[in-house]
Amino acid sequence: MAKIILKVVLIVLAVVFLIGAAGVIYLTVREYKPKKNEEVEVPDGGGELTASDQLTLLTWNTGYAGLDKTQDFFMDGGTKVMPDSKEEVLDNMEAISRTMKENAADIYFLQEVDINSKRSYYQDQTAYYSQELGMGDMFAYNFKCDFVPYPLPFIGHVESGVATYTSLGASQAERIALPESFSWPVKACNLKRCLLTTRIPIKDSDKELVLVNLHLEAYDDGEGKKAQSALLAQVLEEEYQKGNYVIAGGDFNQTFSSVSKYPIWNQEGWVPPKMDEDSLPQGFQFVIDDSYPTCRLLNAAYTGSYDTSQVYVLDGFIVSDNVNVETVDVVNVDFAHTDHQPVRMTVRLK
Repeated sequence: MAKIILKVVLIVLAVVFLIGAAGVIYLTVREYKPKKNEEVEVPDGGGELTASDQLTLLTWNTGYAGLDKTQDFFMDGGTKVMPDSKEEVLDNMEAISRTMKENAADIYFLQEVDINSKRSYYQDQTAYYSQELGMGDMFAYNFKCDFVPYPLPFIGHVESGVATYTSLGASQAERIALPESFSWPVKACNLKRCLLTTRIPIKDSDKELVLVNLHLEAYDDGEGKKAQSALLAQVLEEEYQKGNYVIAGGDFNQTFSSVSKYPIWNQEGWVPPKMDEDSLPQGFQFVIDDSYPTCRLLNAAYTGSYDTSQVYVLDGFIVSDNVNVETVDVVNVDFAHTDHQPVRMTVRLK
């Protein structure tokens, strides 16, 4: 009897092993492997940019419309993988688009925008926001996987990325791959971070406005963020040396040395490293606002208090010194529909 039980156990273990091995092989073969540089389709039309124009930009990590104030997330110490219903996602999408229209901008940098993912009930959020804003979009994948086999329930199919929307005519857009933070087999079904650059011609000038939409690494040991930040700095400097006007914005997944307003009291949760202005190329500065936090920890639902919900400032802009910053403000929506808050900035080109 013992031999029979042992045989059954071994057979079960062998089957589980074979299924697991087949899954790893499948994901490895199907791994999203973008090139270092890839052209991104730009929309037709758009207005002209002149050197005297005032420009408004808004950056926002939309959390795939699945991380509203009621949610937690397993990677931050919570338990959930996705909202309980499609209706929650649709409600969040509507509220996100309404907030953007109420805080109108010429350029929107959005991160964590899903186009075909289980976690957001397969909503094409890029197309939805484009229609709501009345603007064309440029989209670059940073997470694309047939099936993410963790945790329980599984994340499953994911297609997501960063999207730039603008009312201005773009001449070119490009996806620039950032250094990867993880090794095989984890990287086979993990994010592939990138920069999304967009070039806007300036009337009666041979210079361009270069926009960089970014979402840097989150859950690595810190080395990935350093490597990605270094490549970001290189891209910024190269464009600046050409005489272009350069604005980068997004979710840095790092806080800033100049911000001390929101101390990290939850040392058991995710703790972001700090970025210092010395890490930027000469001629650049961070443009941030700490009137309100821009991100919260997703270890539990949002309590409404910074004393019981850990918060950070992770989102903002980098601008070259030929761009004059007039205002920058966090749009306080109290984390109602995402785990981040939008940051809005007005500038003029010098």
